[in-house]
Amino acid sequence: MDSLTGLAVFARVVEKGGFTAAAHDLGISKSTVSKQIAGLENRLGVRLLNRTTRRMTVTEIGRAYYERAQRIVTEAEEAERAVTRLQQEPRGTLRVSAPMSFGISHLAGLIPEFMAAHPDLAIDLEFNDRRVDLIEEGYDLAIRIGRLAESSLVARKLAPSRAVVVASPEYWRRAGVPKIPRDLSNHECLIYGYRDNPNEWTFHGPDGPFTQRVSGRIRSNNGEALMAAAVAGLGAYQCPTFLNSDHVIAGRLEIVLGEYEAPEPAVYAVWPHNRHLSAKVRSFVDFLIGKFGPHPYWDANIPMAQGALS
Repeated sequence: MDSLTGLAVFARVVEKGGFTAAAHDLGISKSTVSKQIAGLENRLGVRLLNRTTRRMTVTEIGRAYYERAQRIVTEAEEAERAVTRLQQEPRGTLRVSAPMSFGISHLAGLIPEFMAAHPDLAIDLEFNDRRVDLIEEGYDLAIRIGRLAESSLVARKLAPSRAVVVASPEYWRRAGVPKIPRDLSNHECLIYGYRDNPNEWTFHGPDGPFTQRVSGRIRSNNGEALMAAAVAGLGAYQCPTFLNSDHVIAGRLEIVLGEYEAPEPAVYAVWPHNRHLSAKVRSFVDFLIGKFGPHPYWDANIPMAQGALS
């Protein structure tokens, strides 16, 4: 870095024709300019400039060195301007990881609008329920759902995420409607394998959060697969409303135990800690907050609870 600084000072001295003009242009003292040139000459072991009290001339070696130095300084300045542009305007490639079901249902349809607003930006989306290592795997941003563990990541809430128990009307008629979460111990439950404790469903009762042990013959690491099983009448499923709202509104699924909804998790955007947040990440997070927010569209027609079936 000292060599690059000396090189830049030398190039400015040659361009301005003297130490005083270069120092004024760089905003540093004339003595600092002199020290930088002397240090550069000492490192190179050559004389770049001939200086007297009246004038300064560039040596033959100095002229050859200046031609190369000028190109290096220009490229460094261009690199700095490029970084500044990237920081101010969304450019480059934005790599995003998101859960499969949420990504397909609620991100994919928004991407065309976002891309149209940012023509200099490319996006690389990966939908996977696996929790990725953002830094190790090179992601700029991840969408995560649930309560976040302590980490070095920065998080911003995009929307609430209600978790409710649903099953098909046919299943509730056949198996009976649970009145309290403990009744689920007698039900065929659909198990989501990526939970921290797949066979424990969390609820919120009069005394606060509690867990209920459940079991069932169907287990999957994909929410859409379990949703299909629920619609087909194969069991009860505790899942977020962003996944089941269309089925509930259409009557293919019905909510029970609404008064015992799970303690509210949320949909978050998370990214590696960095005090210089890139424009591409900032613009995407702001865009998603504008689309989701505290009252997301998927909850617009979902009741807090449905009554017992007739």
